[in-house]
Amino acid sequence: MVDHTPMSRSVLRHRTDKHQDDDARFLKSWLKNPLRMGAVAPSSPALAKRMASYVDPHGTGPVVELGPGTGAITAALVSHGIDQRRLVLVEYSVDFCRLLHDRFPYATIVHGDAYSLGRTLTGRLSGPADAVVSGLPLMTRPEPIRMKLVQDAFGLMKPGAPFVQFTYSVTSPVPTKGADFSAVPSERIWRNIPPARVWVYRRG
Repeated sequence: MVDHTPMSRSVLRHRTDKHQDDDARFLKSWLKNPLRMGAVAPSSPALAKRMASYVDPHGTGPVVELGPGTGAITAALVSHGIDQRRLVLVEYSVDFCRLLHDRFPYATIVHGDAYSLGRTLTGRLSGPADAVVSGLPLMTRPEPIRMKLVQDAFGLMKPGAPFVQFTYSVTSPVPTKGADFSAVPSERIWRNIPPARVWVYRRG
């Protein structure tokens, strides 16, 4: 049964306006730097929820998110039960950093380059991370840069912790031939534009 009271319509309108505002912010940033953004719209709720599902909400270590943008995946992590205080959000855009500060006041917001992860997070983590969740457009980067990012992430995580990455590609965005880590894909997530898949990489 659908509630058509003025309050419900007001809430729905607020949510719709917020999503439209985020879409506009994302498109504006994409126009400025399409290779760094990689997508013209935030991750859908279905994709964000699937990515968050791989992170243990009962852990005690930091959860690092790369390229959170307007916070679609961040919100899914919080809804999944991740305490904001565990979140370390690495974002390159100053505008998105300000937005993330407003939306997730208890998270640690790091303005920096995720592709220089070791340097960017020096002194920022309280201990080995329980997970790294990436919204970065890896397929826009050369293969050696993609491999270095994942290896750097493994160096910051507990053994066996997941590196969670989405892709629009039909293949893994991280080369797996001869790799020293496992790679497991999710089902195709059709409720995203364009449809996407989540890959989870683990080492140790």
